Amino acid sequence: MSIDGSIFKAYDVRGTCPGQLDARIARLIGRGLAEQLGARTLGVGMDPRPSSPELLAAFSAGAADAGATVESFGMVATEMVYFGVASRGLDGGAMITASHNPRGYNGLKLVGDGALPLSGEQGMPELRSRVEALDAELPDQVPPSASAAVDVDLYDAYVDHLMSFCEPRTWPDWQVVMDATNGAAGKLAPLVFDRTPLWRVEMYFEVDGTFPHHQPNPLLEENRRELSERVLAEKAQLGIAWDGDADRCFFIDETGAFVPGDFITALLAEALLIRHPGAAILYDLRASRAVPDTIVANGGVPLINRVGHAFFKQRMRREPVLFGGEVSGHYYFRDNHNADSGFIPALLVLDLLARKKATLAELLEPMRSRYFISGEINSTVDDVPAALERLRSRFADGEVGDLDGISVDYDHWHFNVRPSNTEPLLRLNLGADGEGLMEEKRDLVLGVIRGH
Repeated sequence: MSIDGSIFKAYDVRGTCPGQLDARIARLIGRGLAEQLGARTLGVGMDPRPSSPELLAAFSAGAADAGATVESFGMVATEMVYFGVASRGLDGGAMITASHNPRGYNGLKLVGDGALPLSGEQGMPELRSRVEALDAELPDQVPPSASAAVDVDLYDAYVDHLMSFCEPRTWPDWQVVMDATNGAAGKLAPLVFDRTPLWRVEMYFEVDGTFPHHQPNPLLEENRRELSERVLAEKAQLGIAWDGDADRCFFIDETGAFVPGDFITALLAEALLIRHPGAAILYDLRASRAVPDTIVANGGVPLINRVGHAFFKQRMRREPVLFGGEVSGHYYFRDNHNADSGFIPALLVLDLLARKKATLAELLEPMRSRYFISGEINSTVDDVPAALERLRSRFADGEVGDLDGISVDYDHWHFNVRPSNTEPLLRLNLGADGEGLMEEKRDLVLGVIRGH
């Protein structure tokens, strides 16, 4: 057999299932990861997709083939695998998930010691080579019918851990609409929010990995429209939605408006700096200036970082960073083993609203009236390096940076353009001090990218 190498992405393994990914390949990945890490113990969890139990069993058997003991955390949110690996001192692990992808996909998010992820720059190319070699060496390997793992229940310990980030006794009995998208959040959210005074309006809490109501990707407007409508209908304080494996959460304010990830990063920075004055905070270079401005205004130290969870987590291991936020909805916390969480942000935002005695829209108004952002706009180009060079030449009078693609800063506007890891695409994120200026400069930069 030959493995489709395209399933080895920059940050995970992911593909159609069955098709590109099946139990046999999952078993080879389990063995390859255990050998690569020299692992004695690995942890593994899964999302609720119908193919996930078979892949978990196969991954566990492969790890056992390499002599590793495997702890199965069962159906969990991705962040619980990170917690299980780091808090239990395991050598690594895997989360069986395709995150926000449609039902026909599955995959594996892979981590080593301390839940540090494998990535395209560290670990993933080696794993791909190992798995392809094993594929040639073991052509007739039969997937197991049952898992070789020992069952470990993380829920009580993890909910206790989450509650250490907030003070729910200070919260009013707000009504909050929550959309679990039929994903892993449907199991974890009740255990968390039952410990708070909130009135929970549940949407799609039935765990069903076929995602019968909408795709588990709240970044797309069509997948959060119903949540916005429900917030208004219920006259709720806010709405919260999670993606399929619940490692990202997204917010709707009381007016039904979606809150961009960089504004949430700014609010989380403010909430955390109240408890940790003067701390350093990472933000991704796509963000509007709302983020560094808010960090400075609250006495923190803003540090810009390239995009990607591996780069955030590696830097947070090297430097004394309290928190990191990405506009995509990934938020990383020092006190969560530097890992991302889809639940800690929800708890911290609720904490901040209670402390400020304000609504979410009221907290956001100063940012919404000052910082105008394009959102991420993709352009297909024939020649990525040539397009980047056009940008460098055209905007040479700005402050140009090369941390990740090309970033250019002017006094009243700024932008970043990054190439896709897998396609001939350039991704533009642009921010400006006024809406008209943002639209003007957005169109100007897009024209240069597209060679008009």
